[in-house]
Amino acid sequence: MPDAVAEPVISVQIVYADQKSIVRAQATLAPTATVHEAILKSGIIQTCPVIDISVLKVGVFGKLKPLDAALHDGDRIEIYRPLSADPMEARRRRAKKQARQSASD
Repeated sequence: MPDAVAEPVISVQIVYADQKSIVRAQATLAPTATVHEAILKSGIIQTCPVIDISVLKVGVFGKLKPLDAALHDGDRIEIYRPLSADPMEARRRRAKKQARQSASD
C-alpha cells in the first residue's frame, strides 16, 4: 500500500489588539484558504467576542485586505478595531501643543 501524500498546508498568525492587551492565534490551513477562513478556524472570535469581522477591517502585514483575500504561508492577519479619535484632529492637537511648548522655551 503506497504512502498517502500529505496535503500541503500553510500556517498563519491572527492578531487583535484592544486597549489593554494583544491576542494572537495560529491557524493551519489549506493553501487555498482565505482571510475569513483563517479567522474562523483560529478561534480568535471565541477568545475575543467583541470581534465582529462583518464590521471591522482586516489586513495582512499592515495592508487592508478583503475577507476573501488569499493567504500565503507565514502571513500575519491583523484585525483592526475602530479608531478612538480622528487621526487628523489628533495631529492638530499635537501640533498646537508642540507650538505652545516651543513658544514658552
